[in-house]
Formats: sequence, structure tokens, C-alpha cells
Amino acid sequence: MSKQIKIRVERKSGAALKQHISDLARLRIEVFRDFPYLYDGDFEYEKKYLQIYLDCPESVIVLAFDDEKVVGASTAMPMKYETSEVQKPFVQNGYNLDDVFYCSESVLNKNYRGLGIGVKFFEEREAHAAELGGFKHITFCCVDRPIDHPSRPENYAPLDSFWKKRGYVKHPELHTTYSWKDLDETEETAKPMTFWLKHES
Repeated sequence: MSKQIKIRVERKSGAALKQHISDLARLRIEVFRDFPYLYDGDFEYEKKYLQIYLDCPESVIVLAFDDEKVVGASTAMPMKYETSEVQKPFVQNGYNLDDVFYCSESVLNKNYRGLGIGVKFFEEREAHAAELGGFKHITFCCVDRPIDHPSRPENYAPLDSFWKKRGYVKHPELHTTYSWKDLDETEETAKPMTFWLKHES
């Protein structure tokens, strides 16, 4: 049986997420170590951070399973529940937070990439937003690293074309910063982040 056939994708919300928080924390640390995030993660911090999805009744985590092993996960929630650094650029640019659905991270074990799971993550999060109803925009953000960053792999390919195929457009006016510690840093520093936006019909 091929890996493609074995993979199943499930959507979970609210309290049903609890049993998978450790899996998501593990995947975030594993995947975000790579460029462009270079994130030096901490397991206990991750579990605490992810509590926001347990507390939000309208959040969603999309999980990818290989048999019973979680190999990928993707999160989202209405913008009105997000932190101030996520909300601020939208408020400053005149958006109503009630109109915006925010897709946070998508993390996938590198052995399972190229199987269409990333597309499924977007489809399932967008389906969740549609079921909640009332959203005019779906958004996510990504870190901006310079072209000449010393840790940029020679074969690194940005995901811009993939996101454009999903209907998202980069909005440079919607930007913020997140702080974390890079693998080669001794303390957290602010990283520039830019949002991509998709308008719902």
C-alpha cells in the first residue's frame, strides 16, 4: 500500500484538540528548525502557546495521519481571537476583525511532502471558515528573510507560487513582527512577517 493511500486527514475543534497538542508542539519544533524560520523551539513553551486553540470554541486543527502517527498539522481560528500582534495591521488598515479568518501554521514532516497534504490543509481550514460563516477574508502570514541570508539553502524555493494557486495575494501593507530565538541566537529577536490574503466571494 502506498504512502498516499495510507494518509488520512481529519479536522478537530475545541476540546477534541487536547490529545493532539503534544503532537503539534513536536511538529512545530521539528519543522520550524528549517529555513526560513530557523526556530529554536522549546516543548513546554509550545504546549503553553497552543493552549489558545483549546480555549477558542471556533478554532480548528487539521491533522494528517499515517496510520495512527500524526505527521502533519495545520491550525486556524477567527482573527478576533488572535493576539494583538496579529490583529494590529488589520485594525490599522481598516479591516473589521469579525470579517477575517486567520490560518496560522502548517507543519508537515518532510517525508510526507509532495503528496497533496498542503493543499488539503488549506481546503479543510477554508471549509471550517465557511461552516462558521460570515468571513470576507482568509489570511496567513510568513516570515520575510533576506535573499542573502547566510542560512538560506541553495535549493530553497519559496512557497509563493503554491499560495498564489490557492488564490492568495501578498499584501505588503499588512505586516507585523513575531519574536523568537533563531538557532544561532542567544535571545529572541523580532522577525518581520507579511500577510497574504484571499477574498471570499
